[in-house]
Order: sequence, then C-alpha cells, then structure tokens
Amino acid sequence: MKKESMDSVLKEVLKRVEPPEQEMKSMKSYLDQFIQRFEKRCAQRKIRAEIFIGGSFAKKTVIKKNSYDIDIFLRFDPEYLKEKRDISELAREILDLNQEKYMDVKGSRNYFRIKVDETFSLEIIPVIKVKNPQESENITDLSYSHVKYINKKIKDQKMLDEIKIAKAFCYSCNAYGAESYIKGFSGYALELLIYHYKSFRNFIKAVAKTKDKEKLVIDIERFYKNKSEVMMNLNTAKLQAPIILIDPTYKQRNVCAALSEETFKQFRYSCNQFLKNPSIKWFEEQTLDLEKIKKNALTKKQEFCIILLETDRQEGDIAGTKLLKFYEHMYFEIDKYFQIKGRGFGYDGMHKSQAWFVVKSRKEIEQIGPRVKDKENVKAFKKRHKKVIVKKGRLVAKDKINFTIQQFFENWKEKNSGKIREMDITGLRIL
Repeated sequence: MKKESMDSVLKEVLKRVEPPEQEMKSMKSYLDQFIQRFEKRCAQRKIRAEIFIGGSFAKKTVIKKNSYDIDIFLRFDPEYLKEKRDISELAREILDLNQEKYMDVKGSRNYFRIKVDETFSLEIIPVIKVKNPQESENITDLSYSHVKYINKKIKDQKMLDEIKIAKAFCYSCNAYGAESYIKGFSGYALELLIYHYKSFRNFIKAVAKTKDKEKLVIDIERFYKNKSEVMMNLNTAKLQAPIILIDPTYKQRNVCAALSEETFKQFRYSCNQFLKNPSIKWFEEQTLDLEKIKKNALTKKQEFCIILLETDRQEGDIAGTKLLKFYEHMYFEIDKYFQIKGRGFGYDGMHKSQAWFVVKSRKEIEQIGPRVKDKENVKAFKKRHKKVIVKKGRLVAKDKINFTIQQFFENWKEKNSGKIREMDITGLRIL
C-alpha cells in the first residue's frame, strides 16, 4: 500500500471536519433569536446581565459532528454576589419566561441545557462578570477571558485550520474533553497548544518526543522566569498532569490540569504512529474489535470478560465519573487475584458503560495474617486458610486461585452489594 504524505492527509482532514455551511447558518439564526429574547426578558425583569457566545463557536474552531453543543454564558453583575443572590436561579427565571424546554445540569455552578433539535443543543451557563480573572468565583467565570484571548491572538485562517485538525485528531484518539471520565484536552487547551507550537504537526512532534514522567511546561505569556519557578509557584494539585500549560489569562491556573497520565500516554502513542505512517484512519473514530481481543486472549490461554455498568446519576460528567470510578475500583479488586493483561472502558454519554478485561490467574496469592502472639486471631486465620507459614512473626497464608474471572466476579458482586449501591451503580453484570 502506498504511504500517504502528511500534507495530503491533513488537507483531506480539513475538508472532512469543516461543518456544513447550512448547519452553521441555521445555528446562528437560532442564536440571534435567542439573544433577542434573552435581552428583552432581562430588560422586563430588570435583571443586570449580558450574554456572550463561548466555546468553539465563538472562536471559529468548530469541527463537524453529529450534534453540536454551543456554550452561552450569561454574565451577571457582580453586585448579585454581594446581595447573595443565586445567579443560577436568576438564569432559571429568565429561561422560564422564555418558555424554553430545558434541563438542569449540576456542575461547579448549576447550569442548563436546551435541546433545540437533533443537531444541536445550547449549554446555558451563568457566570459573574469579572474585570480581573483573579476576582473569579468559579472556573466558568474565566470563559469570557478565554474567548477574548484566543480571538485576539488567533486571526489567521491557517492557524484556525490547524486547531480544527488537532481537535479532530484528539476526538479520534479519545483524548478530547476535560471531563473526569475522559481526562483529556479541553478545546481551550488545544487552541493554546496550537498557538504555541504554530501547527498541529509541531505539536504532535513535541508530544511524541516526551519520555515517561517528563513534563511539558509551557508559559506562553512568560509569567515565570523558568520551569523551576513554575513548579514552585503552582499549587501541587495543578502540577500532577503531564503538561503544565499556564493559562495566559490567569497565571495560577494549569489549563491541562485535567489531563491524566493514562490519556496522555495513549495520545502520545497515536502521535508516534501517525508520524511514522500518516493516514486518514487516525482521524476516524477508533472502534475496538472485542471479538479479536477475545480470540487473541484465548490463544494465549488468558481469560476475557466484558462488564456492563449502569447508574441513575445525572448523564454527562457526573454519571461518567461514577461509572469510571467503579471501573477503576474493579481493576484493583481483580488485580489481587489476576494479572491484568489488557483492559478498557467506554461510556455512552448517558447512563451506561462497558468495561473489558483480559486476565491471567495468579495461581497463588499470599494473605498476611495476625502476629503469632495474637492467639485468638491466629486460630480464626488458620481456620480460614489451609496452607499457613510464619514470616517475621506473622502468619502468612498461601491460597490457591482455583476460580475463573466469571466466578470471582459473581462472588464479589454477591458479597459487595452494599458497596455497589454506595457507589451509585444500579446495574452490573458480566458477559
């Protein structure tokens, strides 16, 4: 097969990711009407607020999708905070008057979602109007500064195209989104990264060169003298991510704080593979062939299982995070008795997820027991375990693993029904 050139691949990608002109016109028309209604209702109710469009739509970096989410920020007068008024409730009041069909979404500050039709939805996000980012009460209050910064710095169409390519690549690699169940790149992070590296190609080359545990430190506005000063001044929690990207609108913030090591490693692998062999397939949705994984596992005398999970928590970040947390908990439980050779997690965006594991029995495990002098517990420990030895004054049992992953799971499920409920899991079964 003839190897494709990167230039030809990226040129084709750009054609594919450009949203249809008619869809963009339709959304803009609805937004214009929405803004007019909003402004009228604010005036009628004497609510001091203004509206601005945020996200990719405002920054001209939208890429083609089956369904679009458009961020609309309601900027309320900061006096409302002094008056201890709930701006989410003020926003609800305006939406009620507009007679929109909306749903509440819980977040760091509650916001609202309006499903206009099957092609797009509006995310209505109340924020406080701040002059200085340091005055922000909530991360969403910074959104206006982010839009303003990107629109000021990126006006060249070529740069906007590079951002669209980067977003499409991250989507296909499951690395797009700062939500807790994805732990990837936000749109704002990618816009800044492409602005810094000048192109998608330069960005993925920089990522591909990184080593494990190495951190990319990027300070576009040069708020800090060097990398050491960045590491000394930022909060420890904001330094855990593999990329430290100082927010050019607020120097105490790492824009890539949500990015996990696991997501970054998978993304880095995709970058390396694409650089070695540029192909349009890297911009297409990657689907796992679970049947192939299963056959490969059986060939190696390993076990394969699929776990179906369900929660009744709010769809989106909350449900996704609950399901991911349970999946990670199951990983540690399974790891006690089986070597985990492969695993994966997928969330449907609503209330369900599917996880899979490829495992191999550990055959035998050690269980640390009580000290030899603890006569009562020694007796109980010996009753539970057949093979017991003494190590450094403690009893140690060597238990044989004589059960399959299916048997382990069913037994664990029966014993931990309370924990399953506590973790907000309402449906759980193994295939």
